[in-house]
Amino acid sequence: MVGHMASNTQYWLMKTEPSVFSIDDLQREGFSEWEGVRNFQARNFMRDRMKEGDLVLFYHSNAKPSGIVGICRICREAHADFTAWDKDSPYYDPQATPDHPIWMMVEVEFVKKFSQVIALSELRKYPQLEGLKILEKGSRLSITPVEKKHFEFVESLGQLRVESDQNICSSQAQPTQST
Repeated sequence: MVGHMASNTQYWLMKTEPSVFSIDDLQREGFSEWEGVRNFQARNFMRDRMKEGDLVLFYHSNAKPSGIVGICRICREAHADFTAWDKDSPYYDPQATPDHPIWMMVEVEFVKKFSQVIALSELRKYPQLEGLKILEKGSRLSITPVEKKHFEFVESLGQLRVESDQNICSSQAQPTQST
């Protein structure tokens, strides 16, 4: 389990398309700016609430299957997203300038990669995850807050995958059976 650093640690889910930036990219690089967020609510989460040390469920969207693939940590708090004023960037915003940045980014560091994707369809099977924003109909935000109990449950699912890869049995987290 990831060491939950302080009692004020917050938890998040951040989506990325693996063709743009994947958990493997983050693992290889060790840390990276999380740039290109162009939704005001997601930007406000980064700017107003994310703190160094917060833990993040790393989610691959538009993938087969889409799902949670690992964990990263916020290692630098919100600062201006310089890609917004770079005319050659796909994230360019003509309204943004260095003096009036509009858009923010955080820096994340790799913590762990799960051995298998925890697919969105699988997440829906667990009543313990009721209230997890990614499971709500119409949920499209690229950054959402996550309750501690949900983070820990998903982390335990990821840990079971690592253990099952090593042929260790555990019945800690079992989905409900549909009849």
